[in-house]
Amino acid sequence: MKLSTAGLVNKKEWEEKGYALPKYDREAVAAATKENPFWIHFGAGNIFRAFQANVVQNLLNEGVLDRGLIVAEGFDYEIIEKMNRPHDDYSILVTLKADGTVEKTVVGSVVESCILDSENTGEYDRLKEIFRKDSLQMVSFTITEKGYSLIDGAGKLLPAVAEDFAKGPERPVSYIGKVASLLYTRYQAGERPVAMVSMDNCSHNGDKLYIAIHAFAKEWVEKGLVEEGFLTYVNTKEKVSFPWSMIDKITPRPDASVEEILKTDGVEELDPVITSKNTYVAPFVNAEECEYLVIEDAFPNGRPRLEKGGLMFTDRETVDQVERMKVCTCLNPLHTALAVYGCVLGYQKISEEMKDAELKKLVETMGYTEGLPVVVDPGVLDPKEFIDTVLQVRIPNPFMPDTPQRIATDTSQKLAIRFGETIKAYQASEELDVRSLKLIPLVFAGWLRYLMAVDDAGNKFELSPDPLSDTLRPYVAGLELKADQDVEAAVAPVLKMKQIFGVDLYEAGLAKLVISYLKELTAGVGAVRATLKKYV
Repeated sequence: MKLSTAGLVNKKEWEEKGYALPKYDREAVAAATKENPFWIHFGAGNIFRAFQANVVQNLLNEGVLDRGLIVAEGFDYEIIEKMNRPHDDYSILVTLKADGTVEKTVVGSVVESCILDSENTGEYDRLKEIFRKDSLQMVSFTITEKGYSLIDGAGKLLPAVAEDFAKGPERPVSYIGKVASLLYTRYQAGERPVAMVSMDNCSHNGDKLYIAIHAFAKEWVEKGLVEEGFLTYVNTKEKVSFPWSMIDKITPRPDASVEEILKTDGVEELDPVITSKNTYVAPFVNAEECEYLVIEDAFPNGRPRLEKGGLMFTDRETVDQVERMKVCTCLNPLHTALAVYGCVLGYQKISEEMKDAELKKLVETMGYTEGLPVVVDPGVLDPKEFIDTVLQVRIPNPFMPDTPQRIATDTSQKLAIRFGETIKAYQASEELDVRSLKLIPLVFAGWLRYLMAVDDAGNKFELSPDPLSDTLRPYVAGLELKADQDVEAAVAPVLKMKQIFGVDLYEAGLAKLVISYLKELTAGVGAVRATLKKYV
Protein backbone atom coordinates (compact mmCIF):
# COMPACT_ATOMS: atom_id res chain seq x y z
CA MET A 1 0.00 0.00 0.00
CA LYS A 2 1.74 3.10 -1.27
CA LEU A 3 0.48 6.64 -0.78
CA SER A 4 0.35 7.80 -4.40
CA THR A 5 -2.01 7.92 -7.34
CA ALA A 6 -0.85 4.49 -8.50
CA GLY A 7 -0.85 3.08 -4.98
CA LEU A 8 -4.46 4.12 -4.38
CA VAL A 9 -5.83 2.35 -7.46
CA ASN A 10 -6.72 -0.66 -5.31
CA LYS A 11 -9.28 1.18 -3.19
CA LYS A 12 -10.65 -1.98 -1.63
CA GLU A 13 -7.32 -2.78 0.01
CA TRP A 14 -7.24 0.63 1.71
CA GLU A 15 -10.90 0.62 2.69
CA GLU A 16 -10.62 -2.84 4.26
CA LYS A 17 -7.92 -1.39 6.55
CA GLY A 18 -10.31 1.34 7.65
CA TYR A 19 -9.13 4.28 5.53
CA ALA A 20 -11.64 6.87 4.28
CA LEU A 21 -10.70 7.69 0.68
CA PRO A 22 -11.56 10.67 -1.54
CA LYS A 23 -15.02 10.20 -3.07
CA TYR A 24 -14.56 12.62 -5.98
CA ASP A 25 -12.91 12.42 -9.37
CA ARG A 26 -9.52 13.81 -8.36
CA GLU A 27 -8.27 14.09 -11.93
CA ALA A 28 -11.24 16.26 -12.89
CA VAL A 29 -10.88 18.33 -9.71
CA ALA A 30 -7.17 18.87 -10.43
CA ALA A 31 -7.88 19.99 -14.00
CA ALA A 32 -10.59 22.41 -12.87
CA THR A 33 -8.34 23.78 -10.13
CA LYS A 34 -5.42 24.37 -12.48
CA GLU A 35 -7.66 26.26 -14.87
CA ASN A 36 -9.60 28.28 -12.29
CA PRO A 37 -7.91 28.19 -8.87
CA PHE A 38 -9.91 29.69 -6.02
CA TRP A 39 -7.63 29.13 -3.00
CA ILE A 40 -3.85 29.01 -2.66
CA HIS A 41 -2.31 28.43 0.76
CA PHE A 42 1.23 29.33 1.83
CA GLY A 43 2.74 27.01 4.43
CA ALA A 44 2.68 23.25 3.76
CA GLY A 45 2.88 22.26 7.41
CA ASN A 46 0.90 19.95 9.66
CA ILE A 47 -1.88 22.37 10.65
CA PHE A 48 -2.73 22.97 6.97
CA ARG A 49 -2.68 19.27 6.11
CA ALA A 50 -4.80 18.32 9.13
CA PHE A 51 -7.30 21.17 9.04
CA GLN A 52 -7.81 23.27 5.92
CA ALA A 53 -7.01 20.43 3.49
CA ASN A 54 -9.41 18.10 5.29
CA VAL A 55 -12.20 20.68 5.29
CA VAL A 56 -11.86 21.02 1.52
CA GLN A 57 -11.72 17.23 1.18
CA ASN A 58 -15.05 16.90 3.02
CA LEU A 59 -16.67 19.57 0.84
CA LEU A 60 -15.39 17.89 -2.32
CA ASN A 61 -16.83 14.58 -1.08
CA GLU A 62 -20.20 16.28 -0.54
CA GLY A 63 -20.20 18.04 -3.90
CA VAL A 64 -20.18 21.51 -2.31
CA LEU A 65 -16.85 22.24 -4.03
CA ASP A 66 -15.65 21.16 -7.48
CA ARG A 67 -12.08 22.46 -7.15
CA GLY A 68 -9.32 21.71 -4.69
CA LEU A 69 -6.41 23.43 -3.01
CA ILE A 70 -3.03 24.62 -4.21
CA VAL A 71 -0.29 24.74 -1.58
CA ALA A 72 2.92 26.74 -1.78
CA GLU A 73 5.95 26.49 0.49
CA GLY A 74 8.31 29.43 0.85
CA PHE A 75 10.45 28.54 3.85
CA ASP A 76 11.50 24.94 3.30
CA TYR A 77 11.33 23.84 -0.33
CA GLU A 78 12.28 20.26 0.60
CA ILE A 79 8.80 19.71 2.07
CA ILE A 80 7.42 19.94 -1.46
CA GLU A 81 10.32 18.16 -3.15
CA LYS A 82 10.68 15.27 -0.71
CA MET A 83 7.16 14.81 0.68
CA ASN A 84 4.36 16.38 -1.37
CA ARG A 85 5.44 15.49 -4.87
CA PRO A 86 6.71 11.93 -4.25
CA HIS A 87 3.25 11.18 -2.79
CA ASP A 88 1.36 13.01 -5.57
CA ASP A 89 0.24 15.57 -2.95
CA TYR A 90 -1.72 12.95 -0.98
CA SER A 91 -1.36 12.74 2.79
CA ILE A 92 -2.86 10.64 5.56
CA LEU A 93 -4.70 12.33 8.41
CA VAL A 94 -4.87 10.29 11.61
CA THR A 95 -7.41 11.80 13.99
CA LEU A 96 -6.66 10.84 17.58
CA LYS A 97 -9.92 10.75 19.53
CA ALA A 98 -10.26 11.16 23.26
CA ASP A 99 -12.15 7.84 23.51
CA GLY A 100 -8.99 6.01 22.39
CA THR A 101 -10.04 5.36 18.79
CA VAL A 102 -8.32 6.59 15.64
CA GLU A 103 -9.82 7.75 12.37
CA LYS A 104 -7.70 7.36 9.23
CA THR A 105 -8.30 9.52 6.15
CA VAL A 106 -6.43 9.72 2.87
CA VAL A 107 -6.62 13.42 1.99
CA GLY A 108 -6.42 14.25 -1.71
CA SER A 109 -7.82 17.79 -1.80
CA VAL A 110 -4.39 19.30 -2.42
CA VAL A 111 -4.02 18.89 -6.17
CA GLU A 112 -0.96 21.04 -6.84
CA SER A 113 2.10 22.01 -4.82
CA CYS A 114 4.35 24.95 -5.62
CA ILE A 115 7.70 26.28 -4.46
CA LEU A 116 7.92 29.98 -3.65
CA ASP A 117 11.35 30.51 -5.16
CA SER A 118 11.85 33.58 -7.35
CA GLU A 119 15.14 32.14 -8.62
CA ASN A 120 13.30 29.15 -10.08
CA THR A 121 11.67 30.61 -13.19
CA GLY A 122 9.32 27.67 -13.79
CA GLU A 123 8.02 27.61 -10.22
CA TYR A 124 7.67 31.39 -9.96
CA ASP A 125 5.98 31.78 -13.32
CA ARG A 126 3.36 29.24 -12.29
CA LEU A 127 2.66 31.20 -9.10
CA LYS A 128 2.35 34.39 -11.13
CA GLU A 129 -0.10 32.61 -13.44
CA ILE A 130 -2.22 31.62 -10.41
CA PHE A 131 -2.20 35.19 -9.08
CA ARG A 132 -3.38 36.57 -12.42
CA LYS A 133 -6.48 34.36 -12.46
CA ASP A 134 -9.88 36.06 -12.05
CA SER A 135 -11.07 33.01 -10.13
CA LEU A 136 -8.60 33.41 -7.24
CA GLN A 137 -10.58 34.38 -4.15
CA MET A 138 -8.32 33.59 -1.22
CA VAL A 139 -4.62 33.53 -0.45
CA SER A 140 -4.09 32.08 3.03
CA PHE A 141 -1.11 31.59 5.30
CA THR A 142 0.18 29.42 8.14
CA ILE A 143 3.80 30.58 8.23
CA THR A 144 4.03 31.27 12.02
CA GLU A 145 3.97 34.73 13.59
CA LYS A 146 7.66 35.35 12.92
CA GLY A 147 7.00 34.82 9.21
CA TYR A 148 5.46 38.31 9.08
CA SER A 149 8.37 40.03 10.80
CA LEU A 150 10.62 42.24 8.69
CA ILE A 151 13.08 43.07 11.48
CA ASP A 152 15.49 41.19 13.71
CA GLY A 153 15.67 41.17 17.52
CA ALA A 154 17.59 44.47 17.50
CA GLY A 155 14.92 46.20 15.44
CA LYS A 156 16.98 46.28 12.23
CA LEU A 157 15.64 45.26 8.84
CA LEU A 158 16.42 41.66 8.00
CA PRO A 159 19.09 41.56 5.26
CA ALA A 160 16.76 39.84 2.77
CA VAL A 161 14.05 42.45 3.40
CA ALA A 162 16.50 45.33 3.00
CA GLU A 163 17.67 43.82 -0.28
CA ASP A 164 14.09 43.46 -1.54
CA PHE A 165 13.20 47.02 -0.51
CA ALA A 166 16.11 48.25 -2.64
CA LYS A 167 15.70 46.00 -5.68
CA GLY A 168 11.93 45.77 -6.10
CA PRO A 169 9.52 42.95 -7.05
CA GLU A 170 11.40 41.30 -9.91
CA ARG A 171 13.42 38.67 -7.95
CA PRO A 172 12.68 39.09 -4.24
CA VAL A 173 14.37 36.81 -1.71
CA SER A 174 12.39 37.38 1.52
CA TYR A 175 9.15 35.46 2.14
CA ILE A 176 6.84 38.46 2.35
CA GLY A 177 8.76 40.18 -0.42
CA LYS A 178 7.89 37.28 -2.71
CA VAL A 179 4.23 37.38 -1.64
CA ALA A 180 4.12 41.15 -2.22
CA SER A 181 5.66 40.59 -5.66
CA LEU A 182 2.95 38.06 -6.53
CA LEU A 183 0.28 40.50 -5.33
CA TYR A 184 1.82 43.13 -7.60
CA THR A 185 1.41 40.66 -10.46
CA ARG A 186 -2.31 40.50 -9.60
CA TYR A 187 -2.47 44.31 -9.52
CA GLN A 188 -0.88 44.47 -12.97
CA ALA A 189 -3.43 41.95 -14.27
CA GLY A 190 -6.22 44.48 -13.75
CA GLU A 191 -6.28 45.21 -10.02
CA ARG A 192 -8.17 42.01 -9.44
CA PRO A 193 -9.69 41.62 -5.96
CA VAL A 194 -8.51 39.02 -3.45
CA ALA A 195 -8.59 38.19 0.28
CA MET A 196 -5.18 37.77 1.96
CA VAL A 197 -6.04 35.61 4.97
CA SER A 198 -3.56 34.91 7.73
CA MET A 199 -4.60 31.76 9.57
CA ASP A 200 -1.67 31.83 11.97
CA ASN A 201 -2.24 31.49 15.69
CA CYS A 202 -1.46 35.07 16.69
CA SER A 203 -3.50 38.07 17.73
CA HIS A 204 -4.95 40.28 14.97
CA ASN A 205 -3.08 38.20 12.41
CA GLY A 206 -4.60 40.03 9.44
CA ASP A 207 -3.03 43.28 10.61
CA LYS A 208 0.39 41.62 10.87
CA LEU A 209 0.12 40.45 7.26
CA TYR A 210 -1.16 43.86 6.10
CA ILE A 211 1.64 45.77 7.85
CA ALA A 212 4.26 43.54 6.21
CA ILE A 213 2.76 43.73 2.69
CA HIS A 214 2.11 47.45 3.03
CA ALA A 215 5.75 48.07 3.97
CA PHE A 216 6.90 46.54 0.69
CA ALA A 217 4.29 48.39 -1.38
CA LYS A 218 5.23 51.72 0.24
CA GLU A 219 8.97 51.24 -0.23
CA TRP A 220 8.63 50.12 -3.83
CA VAL A 221 6.31 53.02 -4.73
CA GLU A 222 8.55 55.59 -3.02
CA LYS A 223 11.59 54.26 -4.89
CA GLY A 224 9.72 54.21 -8.20
CA LEU A 225 10.13 50.44 -8.53
CA VAL A 226 6.39 49.80 -9.05
CA GLU A 227 3.41 51.80 -10.27
CA GLU A 228 1.99 54.27 -7.72
CA GLY A 229 -1.40 52.60 -7.91
CA PHE A 230 -0.06 49.46 -6.21
CA LEU A 231 -0.04 51.14 -2.79
CA THR A 232 -3.62 52.33 -3.31
CA TYR A 233 -4.59 48.81 -4.35
CA VAL A 234 -3.11 47.31 -1.15
CA ASN A 235 -4.89 49.96 0.93
CA THR A 236 -8.31 49.50 -0.70
CA LYS A 237 -10.41 46.93 1.19
CA GLU A 238 -12.71 46.45 -1.78
CA LYS A 239 -9.66 45.26 -3.73
CA VAL A 240 -7.38 43.59 -1.18
CA SER A 241 -8.63 42.56 2.25
CA PHE A 242 -6.66 41.31 5.23
CA PRO A 243 -9.26 39.55 7.42
CA TRP A 244 -8.57 38.60 11.03
CA SER A 245 -8.99 34.95 11.98
CA MET A 246 -8.76 32.70 15.03
CA ILE A 247 -7.54 29.14 14.57
CA ASP A 248 -7.39 26.38 17.17
CA LYS A 249 -6.37 22.79 16.51
CA ILE A 250 -3.53 20.78 18.04
CA THR A 251 -1.36 19.00 15.47
CA PRO A 252 1.75 17.67 17.21
CA ARG A 253 4.83 16.36 15.45
CA PRO A 254 4.08 13.04 13.69
CA ASP A 255 4.18 10.41 16.43
CA ALA A 256 6.04 7.08 16.24
CA SER A 257 3.07 5.19 17.71
CA VAL A 258 0.86 6.48 14.89
CA GLU A 259 3.49 5.48 12.35
CA GLU A 260 3.39 1.95 13.78
CA ILE A 261 -0.39 1.79 13.32
CA LEU A 262 0.00 2.68 9.65
CA LYS A 263 2.89 0.26 9.13
CA THR A 264 0.85 -2.55 10.68
CA ASP A 265 -1.87 -1.75 8.14
CA GLY A 266 0.68 -2.28 5.37
CA VAL A 267 1.29 1.35 4.36
CA GLU A 268 4.78 1.62 2.87
CA GLU A 269 7.37 4.42 2.65
CA LEU A 270 6.27 6.14 5.85
CA ASP A 271 9.72 7.24 6.93
CA PRO A 272 9.75 10.88 7.99
CA VAL A 273 12.05 13.37 6.33
CA ILE A 274 14.19 15.76 8.33
CA THR A 275 15.09 18.53 5.92
CA SER A 276 18.30 20.53 5.83
CA LYS A 277 16.34 23.28 7.62
CA ASN A 278 15.49 20.75 10.34
CA THR A 279 11.81 20.49 9.45
CA TYR A 280 10.36 17.14 10.51
CA VAL A 281 7.73 16.03 8.01
CA ALA A 282 6.06 12.68 7.35
CA PRO A 283 3.50 11.35 4.84
CA PHE A 284 0.96 11.44 7.68
CA VAL A 285 -0.15 13.98 10.24
CA ASN A 286 -1.76 13.19 13.59
CA ALA A 287 -4.19 15.63 15.16
CA GLU A 288 -6.92 16.03 17.75
CA GLU A 289 -10.53 15.88 16.60
CA CYS A 290 -11.51 19.37 17.86
CA GLU A 291 -10.95 22.30 15.52
CA TYR A 292 -12.06 25.91 15.28
CA LEU A 293 -11.47 28.46 12.54
CA VAL A 294 -13.32 31.78 12.82
CA ILE A 295 -12.71 34.24 9.97
CA GLU A 296 -13.71 37.85 9.39
CA ASP A 297 -16.07 37.74 6.44
CA ALA A 298 -14.23 40.19 4.15
CA PHE A 299 -13.76 38.61 0.72
CA PRO A 300 -13.77 41.18 -2.12
CA ASN A 301 -13.79 38.48 -4.81
CA GLY A 302 -16.40 36.32 -3.07
CA ARG A 303 -15.66 33.04 -1.34
CA PRO A 304 -16.65 29.37 -1.43
CA ARG A 305 -19.23 28.02 1.01
CA LEU A 306 -16.65 26.92 3.56
CA GLU A 307 -19.12 27.36 6.41
CA LYS A 308 -20.57 24.06 5.23
CA GLY A 309 -17.25 22.53 6.30
CA GLY A 310 -17.44 23.96 9.81
CA LEU A 311 -15.56 27.23 9.35
CA MET A 312 -17.24 30.24 10.95
CA PHE A 313 -17.51 33.58 9.14
CA THR A 314 -18.38 36.69 11.11
CA ASP A 315 -17.33 40.32 11.70
CA ARG A 316 -13.94 41.54 12.98
CA GLU A 317 -15.21 42.35 16.49
CA THR A 318 -16.52 38.81 16.93
CA VAL A 319 -13.22 37.29 15.77
CA ASP A 320 -11.51 39.43 18.41
CA GLN A 321 -13.96 38.27 21.09
CA VAL A 322 -13.42 34.61 20.17
CA GLU A 323 -9.67 35.06 20.35
CA ARG A 324 -9.83 36.79 23.73
CA MET A 325 -12.17 34.07 25.01
CA LYS A 326 -9.65 31.40 24.04
CA VAL A 327 -6.39 33.14 24.88
CA CYS A 328 -7.44 34.98 28.05
CA THR A 329 -9.76 32.44 29.67
CA CYS A 330 -10.92 29.24 28.10
CA LEU A 331 -7.76 27.47 26.91
CA ASN A 332 -4.37 29.18 27.11
CA PRO A 333 -4.40 30.11 30.82
CA LEU A 334 -5.40 26.56 31.73
CA HIS A 335 -2.54 25.21 29.63
CA THR A 336 -0.06 27.55 31.33
CA ALA A 337 -1.24 26.53 34.81
CA LEU A 338 -0.77 22.86 33.93
CA ALA A 339 2.60 23.60 32.33
CA VAL A 340 4.30 25.26 35.30
CA TYR A 341 2.90 22.90 37.92
CA GLY A 342 3.39 19.90 35.64
CA CYS A 343 7.11 20.65 35.32
CA VAL A 344 7.55 21.08 39.08
CA LEU A 345 5.60 17.90 39.82
CA GLY A 346 7.52 15.84 37.27
CA TYR A 347 4.82 15.24 34.66
CA GLN A 348 5.81 14.47 31.07
CA LYS A 349 2.35 14.62 29.49
CA ILE A 350 -0.34 17.25 29.83
CA SER A 351 -3.02 14.57 29.50
CA GLU A 352 -1.68 12.75 32.56
CA GLU A 353 -2.10 15.90 34.64
CA MET A 354 -5.86 15.72 34.19
CA LYS A 355 -5.80 12.52 36.28
CA ASP A 356 -4.29 14.53 39.15
CA ALA A 357 -7.13 15.59 41.47
CA GLU A 358 -5.53 18.87 42.55
CA LEU A 359 -4.40 19.97 39.10
CA LYS A 360 -7.75 19.07 37.56
CA LYS A 361 -9.56 21.09 40.23
CA LEU A 362 -7.10 23.97 39.77
CA VAL A 363 -7.87 24.46 36.08
CA GLU A 364 -11.60 23.78 36.49
CA THR A 365 -11.96 26.44 39.17
CA MET A 366 -9.77 28.89 37.26
CA GLY A 367 -11.80 28.43 34.11
CA TYR A 368 -15.35 28.24 35.39
CA THR A 369 -15.24 30.31 38.59
CA GLU A 370 -12.56 32.93 38.01
CA GLY A 371 -12.47 33.26 34.23
CA LEU A 372 -15.98 32.85 32.86
CA PRO A 373 -17.52 35.83 34.73
CA VAL A 374 -15.46 38.28 32.62
CA VAL A 375 -15.72 36.53 29.23
CA VAL A 376 -17.68 38.33 26.53
CA ASP A 377 -19.82 35.72 24.77
CA PRO A 378 -18.91 36.06 21.07
CA GLY A 379 -22.12 34.34 19.98
CA VAL A 380 -20.55 32.02 17.41
CA LEU A 381 -19.01 29.84 20.16
CA ASP A 382 -20.39 29.28 23.66
CA PRO A 383 -17.61 29.98 26.22
CA LYS A 384 -18.80 27.38 28.73
CA GLU A 385 -19.12 24.70 26.06
CA PHE A 386 -15.63 25.65 24.85
CA ILE A 387 -14.16 25.15 28.34
CA ASP A 388 -16.15 21.92 28.74
CA THR A 389 -14.54 20.58 25.56
CA VAL A 390 -11.07 21.75 26.61
CA LEU A 391 -11.26 20.12 30.05
CA GLN A 392 -13.27 17.02 29.21
CA VAL A 393 -12.06 16.14 25.70
CA ARG A 394 -8.99 18.02 24.53
CA ILE A 395 -6.52 18.20 27.41
CA PRO A 396 -7.28 14.69 28.79
CA ASN A 397 -6.83 13.10 25.35
CA PRO A 398 -4.14 10.45 26.00
CA PHE A 399 -3.27 10.33 22.31
CA MET A 400 -2.09 13.94 22.24
CA PRO A 401 1.62 13.80 23.14
CA ASP A 402 1.83 17.38 24.40
CA THR A 403 4.17 18.11 27.28
CA PRO A 404 4.18 20.67 30.09
CA GLN A 405 7.78 21.40 29.15
CA ARG A 406 6.77 22.53 25.64
CA ILE A 407 3.89 24.64 26.85
CA ALA A 408 6.06 26.24 29.55
CA THR A 409 8.20 27.81 26.81
CA ASP A 410 8.19 31.63 26.87
CA THR A 411 5.85 31.81 29.88
CA SER A 412 7.09 35.31 30.79
CA GLN A 413 5.70 36.48 27.44
CA LYS A 414 2.30 34.90 28.00
CA LEU A 415 1.20 35.82 31.53
CA ALA A 416 0.12 39.40 30.75
CA ILE A 417 -2.41 38.24 28.15
CA ARG A 418 -3.42 34.89 29.63
CA PHE A 419 -4.05 36.22 33.14
CA GLY A 420 -3.49 39.97 33.21
CA GLU A 421 -6.52 40.68 31.04
CA THR A 422 -8.76 38.82 33.49
CA ILE A 423 -7.33 40.82 36.40
CA LYS A 424 -7.95 44.07 34.51
CA ALA A 425 -11.53 43.01 33.79
CA TYR A 426 -12.09 42.37 37.51
CA GLN A 427 -10.60 45.79 38.33
CA ALA A 428 -12.93 47.48 35.83
CA SER A 429 -16.05 45.65 37.04
CA GLU A 430 -18.51 47.17 39.51
CA GLU A 431 -19.79 43.72 40.52
CA LEU A 432 -16.54 41.75 40.81
CA ASP A 433 -13.76 42.10 43.39
CA VAL A 434 -10.21 41.43 42.18
CA ARG A 435 -9.33 40.19 45.68
CA SER A 436 -11.71 37.27 45.16
CA LEU A 437 -9.17 35.79 42.72
CA LYS A 438 -7.43 32.96 44.57
CA LEU A 439 -6.12 30.55 41.94
CA ILE A 440 -4.68 32.94 39.36
CA PRO A 441 -2.31 34.22 42.11
CA LEU A 442 -1.54 30.57 42.90
CA VAL A 443 -0.42 30.11 39.28
CA PHE A 444 1.81 33.19 39.54
CA ALA A 445 3.37 31.77 42.70
CA GLY A 446 3.73 28.40 40.98
CA TRP A 447 5.56 30.05 38.09
CA LEU A 448 8.01 31.77 40.46
CA ARG A 449 8.53 28.40 42.17
CA TYR A 450 9.10 26.86 38.71
CA LEU A 451 11.82 29.44 37.99
CA MET A 452 13.89 27.90 40.82
CA ALA A 453 14.37 24.91 38.44
CA VAL A 454 13.99 22.46 41.32
CA ASP A 455 11.09 20.00 41.36
CA ASP A 456 8.90 19.11 44.31
CA ALA A 457 11.19 16.20 45.20
CA GLY A 458 14.15 18.55 45.42
CA ASN A 459 15.74 17.52 42.11
CA LYS A 460 17.01 20.02 39.56
CA PHE A 461 15.36 20.19 36.14
CA GLU A 462 15.92 22.20 32.98
CA LEU A 463 13.73 25.23 32.44
CA SER A 464 12.02 25.62 29.08
CA PRO A 465 13.40 28.38 26.83
CA ASP A 466 12.27 31.88 27.78
CA PRO A 467 13.70 35.22 26.59
CA LEU A 468 13.59 36.65 30.14
CA SER A 469 15.04 33.60 31.86
CA ASP A 470 18.42 35.24 32.51
CA THR A 471 16.69 38.36 33.82
CA LEU A 472 14.32 36.55 36.18
CA ARG A 473 16.37 33.65 37.51
CA PRO A 474 18.57 35.86 39.76
CA TYR A 475 15.49 36.97 41.73
CA VAL A 476 14.80 33.42 42.89
CA ALA A 477 18.42 32.27 42.99
CA GLY A 478 18.64 32.81 46.75
CA LEU A 479 15.48 30.92 47.59
CA GLU A 480 15.75 27.41 48.99
CA LEU A 481 13.32 24.66 49.92
CA LYS A 482 12.98 25.72 53.53
CA ALA A 483 10.58 27.60 55.78
CA ASP A 484 11.12 31.06 57.28
CA GLN A 485 12.92 32.79 54.40
CA ASP A 486 12.28 36.32 53.17
CA VAL A 487 10.42 35.49 49.99
CA GLU A 488 9.07 39.00 49.51
CA ALA A 489 12.51 40.61 49.48
CA ALA A 490 13.49 38.25 46.68
CA VAL A 491 10.51 38.56 44.33
CA ALA A 492 8.92 41.95 45.11
CA PRO A 493 10.59 43.62 42.08
CA VAL A 494 9.18 40.93 39.79
CA LEU A 495 5.64 41.34 41.13
CA LYS A 496 5.74 45.01 40.13
CA MET A 497 6.61 44.22 36.48
CA LYS A 498 3.57 45.21 34.44
CA GLN A 499 5.23 43.90 31.28
CA ILE A 500 5.08 40.40 32.78
CA PHE A 501 1.73 40.28 34.60
CA GLY A 502 -0.12 42.99 32.69
CA VAL A 503 -0.53 44.85 35.99
CA ASP A 504 1.55 45.79 39.03
CA LEU A 505 0.44 43.04 41.43
CA TYR A 506 0.98 45.35 44.41
CA GLU A 507 -1.31 47.97 42.89
CA ALA A 508 -3.83 45.24 42.05
CA GLY A 509 -3.86 44.03 45.67
CA LEU A 510 -2.68 40.52 44.77
CA ALA A 511 1.03 40.64 45.61
CA LYS A 512 0.68 39.67 49.29
CA LEU A 513 -1.34 36.58 48.34
CA VAL A 514 1.26 35.53 45.73
CA ILE A 515 4.01 35.94 48.33
CA SER A 516 2.06 33.95 50.91
CA TYR A 517 1.56 31.11 48.43
CA LEU A 518 5.23 31.19 47.40
CA LYS A 519 6.32 30.89 51.04
CA GLU A 520 4.29 27.72 51.34
CA LEU A 521 5.41 26.35 47.95
CA THR A 522 9.06 26.72 49.01
CA ALA A 523 8.69 25.45 52.58
CA GLY A 524 10.47 22.18 51.80
CA VAL A 525 10.38 18.99 49.74
CA GLY A 526 6.76 18.09 48.95
CA ALA A 527 5.55 21.62 49.70
CA VAL A 528 4.11 22.12 46.21
CA ARG A 529 1.79 19.15 46.57
CA ALA A 530 0.86 20.16 50.12
CA THR A 531 0.03 23.71 49.02
CA LEU A 532 -2.14 22.51 46.15
CA LYS A 533 -4.02 20.17 48.48
CA LYS A 534 -4.57 23.03 50.93
CA TYR A 535 -5.88 25.66 48.51
CA VAL A 536 -7.37 23.78 45.59
